[in-house]
Amino acid sequence: MLNARFRRQLPDDAWIGEVSEAFPQCRFELLTGVPIAGGGLGVGAVVGPDPVAAGGAVEAHPDIREYEQLYADAQRLVGRFEWVGEKFFNDLRAESIVPEFPVVIENGVIEFDVTVTREQFERIDAALDASEDEYELVSVVSAHESESILTSRQQECLAVALRKGYFSVPRECTLADVAATIGVDKSTASKTIRRGSERILEWFLVGENARLSP
Repeated sequence: MLNARFRRQLPDDAWIGEVSEAFPQCRFELLTGVPIAGGGLGVGAVVGPDPVAAGGAVEAHPDIREYEQLYADAQRLVGRFEWVGEKFFNDLRAESIVPEFPVVIENGVIEFDVTVTREQFERIDAALDASEDEYELVSVVSAHESESILTSRQQECLAVALRKGYFSVPRECTLADVAATIGVDKSTASKTIRRGSERILEWFLVGENARLSP
């Protein structure tokens, strides 16, 4: 089995994207959700400053059919809501795969995880590539051997490099930027990125049972 994480910028007409961009310091979490006729039904949380105001913005959005506040304090609000529009689940529904919860939305960007077989991953990745929306594959690891694929330093270095845009075309940061962020010299950062990338490629192309030298 594979654990894969995807990230995407929500379209302008997505209600949760609009609300999260209006409250960029808050994290919106879909704790559970199911598709229903014409939309979806879910329970979500808002974490951050003034969560009650953010929850009020959710309730007031025209795409929200029903809203009920279940809990609130100074830093967290939990509510139940029903929304119109089926786009959220459409990309995954064809493969009978739903995202794992919680699904996280921050400032118009959504991240979600799926646990799938290699064959399912290839199908869903192809479906997302064919869609009009641009998805970013943040990570993919073996559910059973994630500890053996990368060392903690390799994982940290590759995560920083990916987040800062080192692998983008054109590059959005330099090797020196990555090295400075994790507190090593350029030579160490370069070697760590190379060895980590080799491990991921060997695991992905040869299989999770490949023997990987340290």
